[in-house]
Amino acid sequence: MAHTERIIQIGLVQQRASASAATGLARAIEGVRTAAARGAQIVCLQELFQGPYFCQTEDHRFFALAEAIPGPSTEALGAVAAELGVVIVASLFEKRAEGLYHNTAAIIDADGRYLGKYRKMHIPDDPQYLEKFYFTPGDLGFRAWDTRFGRIGVLVCWDQWYPEGARLTALRGAQILFYPTAIGWLVPEKAEFGAQQADAWETIQRSHAIANGVFVCAVNRVGVEDGPAGGIEFWGRSFVADPGGRILARAGEGEEVIVVPCDLARVDVQRTHWPFLRDRRIEAYGDITKRFIDD
Repeated sequence: MAHTERIIQIGLVQQRASASAATGLARAIEGVRTAAARGAQIVCLQELFQGPYFCQTEDHRFFALAEAIPGPSTEALGAVAAELGVVIVASLFEKRAEGLYHNTAAIIDADGRYLGKYRKMHIPDDPQYLEKFYFTPGDLGFRAWDTRFGRIGVLVCWDQWYPEGARLTALRGAQILFYPTAIGWLVPEKAEFGAQQADAWETIQRSHAIANGVFVCAVNRVGVEDGPAGGIEFWGRSFVADPGGRILARAGEGEEVIVVPCDLARVDVQRTHWPFLRDRRIEAYGDITKRFIDD
């Protein structure tokens, strides 16, 4: 089936944590500039990119890191987006009100306009991923935005494991799903579980690309960050998968900026040849809203 190409360039900025929010923002902007210089038109930053992953412990001091969205960081990134003509997806710690905080991604268009936000829906509570202490589950639903270069959806980290989130975002018309991420190995567990965990992380997201006929872009941080029992070793490996689930590019386990050409016309081609959306039996799916089916 012939198709007319609609190539856009996607940039992912994979970095180590910075000691301060100001340094983290400056280094993220440097990463955006690097990606843009290599032709990137949409650039995604990793989850909570401005500093270390503070959710390894429960400490009320860290609430001081949160900010309003829109606010100072989106203003700074908006200026860069307008200067460079790029779309930016930025993961931030949002202070919505006193005592009410979210893990939130802001979407900034290529003219610097703030388009809106996605609040992380699925909040983990695992050893050294103590996010329920900090974040209220999102209440904005699954969303998509028309940017200068395409219609995109954004989910965040733990959302990666839920096919429902990917599906509902795709049903909003998203051609590309972005997953800002902070995932790694608990240091004592790496030898036994490391390879399987990293493989599962990539596999589930590639399956979202296949099932929905969309591009999937995951951007993760790198480096060992101090915490209980040796901390967390973030494994990087940011990648872009096409609508058939093929890996177009994958970063390593160090700091890296990757820029990947993506043909948005492949969304239509893939969905025409693998018509999963056509064949969905929506009248039979009512039970999906139940926690568990006991009978």
